[in-house]
Amino acid sequence: MTNPAPTLPGSTQTQPFRVLICDEMNPGNLEHEGYDIEYVANMPRSDILRRLPEFDALITRSRTKVDRELIDAAGERLKVVGRGGVGVDNIDLEYASLKGLLILNAPESNNVSAAELAIMHLMAAARGLVRSDSRTRAGVWDRKYLGLELKDRTLGIVGLGRIGSMVASRAQGLRMNVVAYDPYVPENKFERLDVKRAATLAELLAVADAITVHTPFTDETKGMIGAAELSKLRPGSIAVNAARGGIIDESALVGALHSGHLFAAGVDVFVDEPPSADHIFLGAPNLSITAHLGANTVEAQERVGAEIVERVLAALKGDVSRGAVNAPALDARTMEVLGGYLELGGKLGKILAQLLPGAEELEVTFRGEFPADPAPVLTTILVGYLSGSTDEHPNMINARALARERGLNVAIREELESPDYQTEVVVRAILHGDGATGERRDRTRTVGGTVFGKSPRLTRLRDFRVELQPEGHILIASNQDRPGAVAQLSALLGSWGINIAGMALGRAARGGQALFTLTLDEGLSAEQLQQLRSLDVIESAFLVRV
Repeated sequence: MTNPAPTLPGSTQTQPFRVLICDEMNPGNLEHEGYDIEYVANMPRSDILRRLPEFDALITRSRTKVDRELIDAAGERLKVVGRGGVGVDNIDLEYASLKGLLILNAPESNNVSAAELAIMHLMAAARGLVRSDSRTRAGVWDRKYLGLELKDRTLGIVGLGRIGSMVASRAQGLRMNVVAYDPYVPENKFERLDVKRAATLAELLAVADAITVHTPFTDETKGMIGAAELSKLRPGSIAVNAARGGIIDESALVGALHSGHLFAAGVDVFVDEPPSADHIFLGAPNLSITAHLGANTVEAQERVGAEIVERVLAALKGDVSRGAVNAPALDARTMEVLGGYLELGGKLGKILAQLLPGAEELEVTFRGEFPADPAPVLTTILVGYLSGSTDEHPNMINARALARERGLNVAIREELESPDYQTEVVVRAILHGDGATGERRDRTRTVGGTVFGKSPRLTRLRDFRVELQPEGHILIASNQDRPGAVAQLSALLGSWGINIAGMALGRAARGGQALFTLTLDEGLSAEQLQQLRSLDVIESAFLVRV
């Protein structure tokens, strides 16, 4: 089975591909056989709109807005848009995908620079660089200030992706002990990097002398380091945020600095940029600040220009293996016959990512006769599983490559018959691990689903049969099959004013273990979920959002 090919020109093109670079950058060599590359730094928008129909590809930075007006003005010739750097906020991804445009970026080009900036902030905080600089400039020669040595201290890294991994290796070069929290990364990566794994964020905070965050900015990570989390750090610790503004709560960070609980901190990012003149960071003590400079080095800017040009040229010849941010819409027939299954795959992947993050294996079984090759469904499963756990944008083009990079092995099985439904997709996630006595103790989670008409249905959770629409907030609870469990849990939800929109029940055998799912109109707080788990009739309870 293979991925569907994007609609891009093939290698049989007889005329040179024309590429327009309309924003200022260092694009490197512009002489490539088979390509006509025109570079106009900071090209006026009116000129872009007028001339874009002449080109097969457009390369921008953040200045040029690739919106509906520009996409419509381009006409049918434009096939690829390359964005130098990481962010794609200046591009209307949804409309570009609808129009069949492939969007590329070059996020890796900034990794070294971003990692080094985080280390710079860590060292500046430890030695009081900002404090000493400002006092010396004010005429105060203060040699009594005592900084901190980083050697033998413990650095806690939140997010062990590409940049977090580079920070880890550089901190080890400073002879620091490194511990990291990232539930989406398999154990073998921690072992390869010689980094100790923290099972929870609280566990990391309890042992760290300094923390640095390197996670994507999502609903889950927004404000994930707040006042409560900072209070768990040892007194006199250091905090660094060179990732995204708001991952460390700004007010909480300033409060911890004023109270003296934090020795110092460093930030490269703000929630709102540029900050206002009265921003709380600007008056905070022992805080080093840079103006979102993670990517701003000579080397990074040279790499970003050259890499985005290289990727755009490769994409025009059909190689879309690197840097794809979106996936152009699948052809009409595939959407018609597999549309419900594609949606189902994404939902199954999202559910599994919440039930068992950081899996090392996914086993995907297609049961029954599907109306078309189900390969795209496998890809949507990976997109759903990887979404929210990486700075990349998983999509139909890059999902398999991202899975390989993450160390996620994928096995595919096809069974001609499905015992309960005409077709069924069953996905099993496996996380390998060793028990306390050394025996093998793998953790597994299984979900399955089918499509009624064009509507996805969840049909399996673990070994239990269920049937519900995978939408919104789903509470999954297990108990011994005896009266009262659902009633007690429902009563507690009712006391909180949380409405139950749907319910599905399943059991292995009468009087044995049972499982029930409740679809809720709204989510639960961590405290509410813990109260549900404390009911004596409930064995386990998990909340997933689809």
